[in-house]
Formats: sequence, C-alpha cells, structure tokens
Amino acid sequence: MTDGLADAVAEAVLGDLLDLDHEDHLVLVRRCDEAHGATRDLLHQSVNSARGAGHSWTAIGEVLGMSRQAAQQRFGGAGTPAADDERWLGPVTAFDEMEELAIAGRLGWRTVSAGLLRHRVVRTDTQWEHRRVLWRKAPSSYEQDGWQVGCRAFPWVYLVRDTGLPVEG
Repeated sequence: MTDGLADAVAEAVLGDLLDLDHEDHLVLVRRCDEAHGATRDLLHQSVNSARGAGHSWTAIGEVLGMSRQAAQQRFGGAGTPAADDERWLGPVTAFDEMEELAIAGRLGWRTVSAGLLRHRVVRTDTQWEHRRVLWRKAPSSYEQDGWQVGCRAFPWVYLVRDTGLPVEG
C-alpha cells in the first residue's frame, strides 16, 4: 500500500512535469513543499481524530514509530501553544535581532509579534528561518518561496519560513 500511496502522491505533485527543464525543478520544489504542508496538516488532523476516538498516546506513538511522550509532545498542543511554548526574546536591537532570531529559529522558535527591543516567539517542533524587510509594499507581497508574515513592526516586516527540519539539540 505504501508504494501505491507514494506513486499517487508523486503523480499529484508532478502533474504535467514530465520532462523537467531547469526552471521546472524549482516548480517541483514548490509543489513538493506544498504537498509536505498538506500531508503534515492531514497527519495532525488524523492524530486529533484518533485522540477524539479514544486512542492513547502510546498507541499513536507506536503507529508513528515514536514513544508516547514524543507523540504527545509533537501533537498534543492541538495548535495552541502552552504557556511554556511562548515567550519574549530580548532585549534585542536592530543590530543583533536577526542573529538572535536565527539561533531561536534553529531551536524551533518563530516570531509572532515584536515590541520595543523584543520579539514574542512561539515554540514549534521544526526549525524556522527569519527575514526582516522594509515595509514598502503590502506584506502579503513578500509571501513567496514559503515565506509568511510573522509580524509587522514599522518600518519592518518580519518574515518566517518553516524549514521542516526537526529542532536542534
């Protein structure tokens, strides 16, 4: 069944890309990233459904090849961060904040708001990239190549991108 599922996903992702030229490779990367995001969302929904049906974290962990604790840590938040999954990063300045956000991003923290000399960050299971750009146009126009607006703090827009890699450490 796994081979058939993999073939179906590959067919859906490849679509009309039969003979890849140079630029098509980037289209393929984008399509695979979209498929990865969709399957990640489906996995979270299926875990929530299994929990709602009364299955234990131990049973879910066994199916996923991980411990009960790992399954609960990865999926137990149901998208709402617990108090220890949210904090302020700072003090930071325009000169050092991007370096601090890069370190935090490798540890699974992403910026969701910014204040004077600090960023509110939320913890996730994956690493994040951070980017700061001048707010010259509609923030949604920066959303390309997987970037999304993390927060706005005039004159800056802070962009974040999930790398899909597990956190360091």
